Amino acid sequence: MTAKYLAFAAVAATGLTASVANAGQVVLDIEIPTQKVAEYHKPYVVGWIEDTSGNHVANAFLWYDTKKQENHGARWLKDLRSWWRKSGRDLVSTDGFSSATRAPGRNSLTLDTNNSAFKGLKPGAYSFVVEASREQGGHDQVKLPLNWNPARATTATAAGTTELGQVKLTYKP
Repeated sequence: MTAKYLAFAAVAATGLTASVANAGQVVLDIEIPTQKVAEYHKPYVVGWIEDTSGNHVANAFLWYDTKKQENHGARWLKDLRSWWRKSGRDLVSTDGFSSATRAPGRNSLTLDTNNSAFKGLKPGAYSFVVEASREQGGHDQVKLPLNWNPARATTATAAGTTELGQVKLTYKP
């Protein structure tokens, strides 16, 4: 190997390490309460960012029944009413931010700010919205205030009333 190649490899490795080190993490802790019903279906849950006027900025995550044949689980996405009207009905694909539904209890989701809805988000005031809907069940939505500054840690909490329990967002640069 030439010295030129080794120097290039060293710079490339250093650049990769620096970009990973600069990535912050948003951790979402979402409690899904246990429901005492005869027929229980796990709720569909979605999270997105909106500006202070309530306009959709970016989708963060979507938990729905991804394993139904021929993607039949997607037909129930419209029950996430607020999100559906703001963003969901215009989506061509949920690839990249969707995953399977979650069971009751505490669920944690970590989003890397370099590869998520937070990538390129300008500093300012926003809301992080979490909405849940369950087949033959209820509907719930919470808004967490988000004063976004990529250089500053922040935490926000909110509590739902039926389909969502405590929801906590924590950002660490």
